[in-house]
This record gives sequence, structure tokens and C-alpha cells, in this order.
Amino acid sequence: MWLNASLRLCFRPINITLEERGLIASPWFPVSFCVVGLSSNLVALGVLAGSQQGGLCPRSPFLTLLCGLVLTDLLGLLVTGAVVGAQHAARLDWEAGDPGCHLCHFMGVAMVFFGLCPLLLGAAMASERFLGIVRPLSRSWAAPRRAWATVGLLWGLALGLALLPLLGLGRYSVQYPGSWCFLTLAARPGDAAFGLLFALLGGLSVALSFLLNTISVATLCRVYHGGQAAQQRPRDCEVEMMVQLLGIMVVASVCWIPLLVFIGQTVLRTPPAMGPTDQLSQATERQLLIYLRVATWNQILDPWVYILFRRAVLRHLHPRLSARPRSLSLRPRRASRPAALGPL
Repeated sequence: MWLNASLRLCFRPINITLEERGLIASPWFPVSFCVVGLSSNLVALGVLAGSQQGGLCPRSPFLTLLCGLVLTDLLGLLVTGAVVGAQHAARLDWEAGDPGCHLCHFMGVAMVFFGLCPLLLGAAMASERFLGIVRPLSRSWAAPRRAWATVGLLWGLALGLALLPLLGLGRYSVQYPGSWCFLTLAARPGDAAFGLLFALLGGLSVALSFLLNTISVATLCRVYHGGQAAQQRPRDCEVEMMVQLLGIMVVASVCWIPLLVFIGQTVLRTPPAMGPTDQLSQATERQLLIYLRVATWNQILDPWVYILFRRAVLRHLHPRLSARPRSLSLRPRRASRPAALGPL
């Protein structure tokens, strides 16, 4: 049940003709895109399940957070892909199938939720690796159960932000070409505040990941090439997880930063990008669609970062990796207790 009648106003003028609508209404492209993404994430979940059972680092909190990330990407593609495919099948006539805007608001919430979650989980994974490498004895979430609690907390944070337009801060509206709904890029105080909140939270998550990963990599390199004792050198799994995390960070940055910057620039533009009739220019609408499609690739590429950057795969590409003897943890080894003397 929506709180007020203004929530129903999700329709606004879109720069698309009937001829263009007929040309791009085919559902095959979004359905194929969704199937590829779902298949990739299902493969990654299967590999992750095997790693949790018995790998280099079984029951690692990092793998638990990574499983939460892959599961989030899978559900995001399933939910948003189903709505987009249905709208293409309806020939992009959203108002005919959803006059009350209920589906539009649902998709807007899903787009913000599944957009923020990977960025927040990436920052959580960077924090876990930072504590595991720089402060190995101070981790408070080493148990997988606590890692799942962290995933749930971040899901709750993203959902709380995504629900703000339903409480009056910002609006969700149908976007060009009429197949999806997202936050409204208007200069009105509520719309601008929600757009900036979304962009800033996503940008801060990426920045935090970059900072913590830089420190973690520098620490790993110093320990690996320094004169520390062999028992303090990084284990294979620690290097493997760091490589995977760097790949996830690079993918998230390339896919999401253009959209986040575009949202911030658009809502702060002078004169406003959206006119009194809530219409964007054709160039702005198409830019938003392009940046959104680039961001969607994050959900497809994330699982392949994990699948391809495992040590079993890297050994085939770089055989010298298998020749290096496995070393022990970064955690300093406690002195072994001397054997008890028998009776004299």
C-alpha cells in the first residue's frame, strides 16, 4: 500500500517514437543477457560450494562474503531481467500494463538495492582482507556465521535506502526506452537528495575498497619479499583471495563509477537537466541507458573474476606458480611446547 497519491506519478515524457519502440521492443536481447548472467552466477555458486567444503581456505569469511555477492548478483539479474523482458514483450507500453505504478516502484527498489549491494559487499570484503592481512589477530568476524550476519546487515542498509522514495524522499519513474524504472534525475530537493545519496554511498564504497586493498597489497608485497621468517609469509589462499578481490574492485569501478558520476552531475546541473514537465533531453536519456547497461555488466563479470582467478586456473596459465612451495599464514606461529620428559 503506497503512502500517498504522488507515488503513482511514475510516468513522464520519454523521447521515443512509435517506430523506434517497435524496432527495439524485441525481448530476445534482454532475455539472452539475463540467461548469460544467471548461468555465470550459477557456475560460480557451484565452484564456491566446492571451495567451502574443502579448498585452500575452507570456511573462510571471505568466501562467505563472496558467496553473498554472487547470490546478490544472481537474484538481481533474475528480478530485474524478468521485469525488463516482460516490458519488451509488452512492446514497452508500461502504462498499459502497470497504470498504478506498483511494478515500477518495485523495480526501482530492486534497481537501487541490487545496485548498491555489490559495492557495499565489495567494501566489506576489502575490510575483511585488510583485517586478515594487516591485523590477523584482531578479526572479530572470523566465523562464517558472523560473515553472513554482515551480509544481512548490508542487505538491510541497501534495502532501507531503496525504500526512501516510497517514504517521500525522491521518486522512481519509467526511463527510456520504457523498459525499466530508476530514480528520477530531477533538480527538485527530494529527487536531488536521493540521487546524491545513492551516488555518494556507492562512490564511498568504491573508495574504501580501493584504500583498504592498496594497504593490503602493499603489506602482502612487503611480507612476501621482505626478510620475515618463512612462517609469516602469505599462504597461497591469501594471495589468491587478494587477487580475486582486486579483480572484483576493478570490475566494480569500471562498471559503476561512470553511472555514479553521471547521476551526481545530472541532478546538480545548472540549468536543470530535467524540465518542468519531467522530461530529459534525448542525449541525457540515452547516456543514462548506456551507463546503466555498463553497470549491469558488473553482475555478469563478478562471478567470472572468481572462476578465472582461482589458483587452479592460474597454474595452467603460469606453471611457475605450482613450483613454489606452499608457505604458511601471516599469523605469527606460537612457539612449540617442548615434549614432556619421561620418568627418570
